[in-house]
Amino acid sequence: MAAAPGPAAAGPTPAAATGRLRPLPLLSALALMLGLGIAPNLFATADGRADHLAALALCWAMSAGFVAGVGFRPRALAWRLLFSPTAVALGLALGLGRLLMVGG
Repeated sequence: MAAAPGPAAAGPTPAAATGRLRPLPLLSALALMLGLGIAPNLFATADGRADHLAALALCWAMSAGFVAGVGFRPRALAWRLLFSPTAVALGLALGLGRLLMVGG
């Protein structure tokens, strides 16, 4: 009687296949975390009001940066798109662009 194949015979897991650190998204997430935590006024409009849409985009970029930066790759396509390195760049562009547009 042959033994059933174990997890090793099933092939590499998605996390093992993409489990490498990505320094740029991770550094972006760390910079956003520190910036939003230490000096949140940097992310306010010129008149000192909080811009909630910019904050949403920057927090999305921070979250995506941590997920993509540590090498985790979600299985579902929607989550993969929301937490990809491209999402980090898009969130940064939207958030900072909004701050520059509203603040200027």
